[in-house]
Amino acid sequence: MRLLLLLFIAMPIIEMWVLISVGSEIGALATIGLVLTTALIGAGLLRHQGLQTLWSVQRKLAEGRMPAREIFSGIILAVSGALLLTPGFVTDALGFAALVPGLRDQFAAFIMRKMIVRGVSMSRVNPTFEAHNSGADERDRVIDGEYTERDDRG
Repeated sequence: MRLLLLLFIAMPIIEMWVLISVGSEIGALATIGLVLTTALIGAGLLRHQGLQTLWSVQRKLAEGRMPAREIFSGIILAVSGALLLTPGFVTDALGFAALVPGLRDQFAAFIMRKMIVRGVSMSRVNPTFEAHNSGADERDRVIDGEYTERDDRG
């Protein structure tokens, strides 16, 4: 919680310092144009990758698989979008870093390893990002089915 408070205090100060430094080098109008350009490019990339993630979720659901990686990628993309829409170069750099699929997948895997969801430990996640049951053994399996009794005596 303290880290979050520190970020809310430090980030605007860092952004102002970077914007003033860049503005003094290239001028105010060029700095504003650069900030707007990065926001537009980021929005386009975000839309494209968001649609890819949505299609991947739909494909996994159609296959009957849990789209855990895609859900976390979607959350990371939403945060990335907020960072890209925030004026500044530092937040843009963080937002663009989250748009790199390899970095986003590593971050999603890191988050998944740290989570525990309703008795399923996400700490042991395989490369396909599917969770393994943390404590159940073979005796805990339930197999649902139907049966009929038949009389073989005669």
